[in-house]
Amino acid sequence: MTLAIDGGTPVRTAPMPTVLDASGRTFGAAEAAAATRAIASGALWRVTGTEVAALETEFADYIGASHAVASTSGTAALHLAVAALDVEPGDEIIVPPITDFGTVIAVLACNAVPVFADVDPVTGCLTADSVRACLSERTRAVIPVHLFGGPAPIDDIVALCRPRGIAVIEDCAQAYLTIPSGGASFAGTRGDIGCFSLQQSKHISAGDGGLTVTDNPDFARRMRLFADKGWPRDTGERTHLHFGLNYRMNEMVGAVARVQLTRLADVVAARRAVARRLVAELGALPGLRLPADTRQHSFWLFPILIDLPVGNGDFGKALAAEGITANAGYLDRPVYLTPALTERRTYGTSGFPLTSPPARREFTYAAGDCPVAEKLIGRTLLVLDCNERFTDQDVTDIVTAVRKVHEHYAR
Repeated sequence: MTLAIDGGTPVRTAPMPTVLDASGRTFGAAEAAAATRAIASGALWRVTGTEVAALETEFADYIGASHAVASTSGTAALHLAVAALDVEPGDEIIVPPITDFGTVIAVLACNAVPVFADVDPVTGCLTADSVRACLSERTRAVIPVHLFGGPAPIDDIVALCRPRGIAVIEDCAQAYLTIPSGGASFAGTRGDIGCFSLQQSKHISAGDGGLTVTDNPDFARRMRLFADKGWPRDTGERTHLHFGLNYRMNEMVGAVARVQLTRLADVVAARRAVARRLVAELGALPGLRLPADTRQHSFWLFPILIDLPVGNGDFGKALAAEGITANAGYLDRPVYLTPALTERRTYGTSGFPLTSPPARREFTYAAGDCPVAEKLIGRTLLVLDCNERFTDQDVTDIVTAVRKVHEHYAR
């Protein structure tokens, strides 16, 4: 059978449901009513409103944390988490090289140094061993990312870090209701702070928005203060206890997010059902490696590892020609190879905080720093969309297209 990329008939010509518009989102009348309710209240900021405060309580209860703090974006949520640690300029925070740049922005915005640890060749997540190799006397925190909704080995990383006084911040932007190994509790509740995103493409969305969770009341208070210019409104004073920004979530976002939270379990269940079928119907194809456990994973995206004569780039282009959205490598390059880091475009031309001082040495980043991550991006990792609005026919088309492309390249 001739591939569409070579002039054959594509498996599919109709667009797949996508998180970029209503075809792949769960917004409806309840969200519209919630936004109207917020507008009718006349209080659209959280200071005198009620929606955001209610969202924080409901989300903390849902996830199983003592405290939740709302903010304007997933990046802001990460910034709050790092700021809660009160790091010193030049302190080091270990991060993975396969992640959204927001993970790194949070580090740089606190004048700390991102240190990139390599990842597991199957999951793309940090491991305790890769973190251990990057520890120094300046390490203050580790930010494991539960990539694509797949669980990082968070308990192993916490066991390594906690005796050393190193905080663990879980980046759960892609991992609502992900269940790491070692228990039934959700990702975001195993480390010291968990960070979630309400951006357009996430499992639930209010366009943008962020949520952090923690069981530590001191971290929670510092995050609340940091999100509101260091202003302790609960004391009635107009003062500023420390540096902070205005990351206050507004009431309309909070109202919509409250409705979306009620949909979360069904969204994740539907995505897991799509993933189970993909695993069942594609898992036996030689040269393809699919997620092993669909019960723990929440499938923000559906990852496939390619071990064929052709790499992820050609396989992905062939799938796209068949009408199936596919992203080879997820990123164009590891995060440490972005110009912001290779050219140290941070604060003006200073290179701060990657310079010594305040860092313990000059930090530079280059190709070869994390070879496993570079191989994943450049050769083996392919991600497919996974959406709660996929129909049986949508999944059938994905299966048909993957089998067609695999048959061609596996010959």
